Amino acid sequence: MRIFLTGATGYVGGAVLDALLRGGHDVTALVRDNEKAARVAGKGAHPVIGNLADPDSFRGAAEAQDGYVHAALDKASGRGPAIEKVALDTIIAVAKRPRTGKSTARARRFVIFTSGVWVLGKAPEPIAEDAPTNPIAMASFRPAHERLVLDAGTDRLRTVVVRPGVVYGGGDGRIGDIFKAAANGLVRVVGDGTNHWPLVYDRDLADLYAKLAVNNDASGIYHANDEGDERVNDIVAAISPYVATRPDVRHVPIEEARATMGPYADALALDQIVRSPRARAMGWTPTLHSVGGSAARLLEEWRAAHQAVTR
Repeated sequence: MRIFLTGATGYVGGAVLDALLRGGHDVTALVRDNEKAARVAGKGAHPVIGNLADPDSFRGAAEAQDGYVHAALDKASGRGPAIEKVALDTIIAVAKRPRTGKSTARARRFVIFTSGVWVLGKAPEPIAEDAPTNPIAMASFRPAHERLVLDAGTDRLRTVVVRPGVVYGGGDGRIGDIFKAAANGLVRVVGDGTNHWPLVYDRDLADLYAKLAVNNDASGIYHANDEGDERVNDIVAAISPYVATRPDVRHVPIEEARATMGPYADALALDQIVRSPRARAMGWTPTLHSVGGSAARLLEEWRAAHQAVTR
């Protein structure tokens, strides 16, 4: 299939790009500059230089696609939610038009939107895709964008919302931040560290997107996490033996963390136990089931990623 992808050089989007290319799909990737264009072209995708905030910069490239995966969010401008709304409106409008070009795909077009589990808010007991939203401040705009996508579904367009957990693997993400802090000798944990983080390995998450792209019956909300139910303290303890010197751990009171980190502090202290029954019913099975059980491997991935950046 021909698939239009945003965020192809980001953490989640980069993994999704790799999974789609492994699946033999023809991927057009929206990127911001020539350097990023060269990066995705080197993987085998077709880069289009543009900007989410400027629909005219990518609308033409999006016209000729069979499916759309939105995995980008503008964090730099301070207008991320508004820009995302513009991008979603554009993608949905294009997706509803008749196909152009030489596509032979007979399946319905699809739009896959990347949300996140923070829309669920505090969840000390297991919750699944049918749980009501109760977003923390950083995710307050997400429910409306989820509804925008879901309501756009028709008999000719299937719409999907993916809610990844805390993504780990490679050199980025919150687990990557812990690796870096541990390597530097001090890990700061917001709150008492007894809160659970719903986690998912980046390659496993990307495989879910690839499954959703080809499953003509897939629509609605899908959670994506490994269901390891790990507490932050347990994650730090599992990582510590694999760094040169066992790091000190400092638990930062939430009020102090808010003063320096703003709303992100509440995200780090959020306690969530999340289940992914719809994804699993579709045949998605994570290959990694915890950070703690894979700490040595993940630390090597993190080191390799950072060595590649500094070369």
